[in-house]
Amino acid sequence: MDLGMQGRKAVITGATRGIGRAIAETLADAGADVAFCARDLQQVQTTVQALKSKGVQAFGARVDVADGQALKAWIAEAGRQLGGIDILVSNASALAMGNGEQDWSDSVAVDLMGAVRSVEAASPLLEQAAARHGDACVIIISSAAAAETDYETSYGAVKAALIHFAKGAARRLALKGVRVNVVSPGTVYFKDGFWHKVEQHMPDMYQAWLARNPMGRMARPEEVAQTAVFLASPRSSFTSGANIVIDGALTVRVNY
Repeated sequence: MDLGMQGRKAVITGATRGIGRAIAETLADAGADVAFCARDLQQVQTTVQALKSKGVQAFGARVDVADGQALKAWIAEAGRQLGGIDILVSNASALAMGNGEQDWSDSVAVDLMGAVRSVEAASPLLEQAAARHGDACVIIISSAAAAETDYETSYGAVKAALIHFAKGAARRLALKGVRVNVVSPGTVYFKDGFWHKVEQHMPDMYQAWLARNPMGRMARPEEVAQTAVFLASPRSSFTSGANIVIDGALTVRVNY
């Protein structure tokens, strides 16, 4: 299926590995130009070259998403480099899994406020894109952990807050032609990612979580990316305010 993404302009926070990298590559494969940020400059440079090899424009920058002013300035610069913004993907996460005060501070600064500030900064350009093309989209990466948890963590609580924020943003921006959707992955395994590190250092915990997956495995980043990119495309033009859970039936709640 042609997703109608040729020449579209996408901005992504956190795109040098895992889900963010997979989304960037899937967008590039579909013909979209990509600007992204991450904290590791070497990984940024490597990712830029990988994306350019797909025949699209690619721009990368080292940005700390917790720094609100730097984040907003980068989004404005990314829009200038790309010539507009059709798609915003808020993916950056502090991955603060604990319940200490610093975990809460990091989760709010990166996961929650990173998304809020990104949407605020990109909205004028997204609205302009929607006026030109009839469609623009924000994708916010949350987590299936927002639905169920075995203990209280800053991570799950902030991811739940993102879902609520996205619903409000979707309703506010609907008449402007800007759609807002959430993608909530379950357990996602990739090299040097969270679950890879758990497997290496806490094998019993890893095996216990692996066993909780009804499909007998964890997701691959590209399985999440393919859904995210479809949601961002004009082929999903009436989907807004949705939270799409991609967890292989891991969560047991029923959504009516």
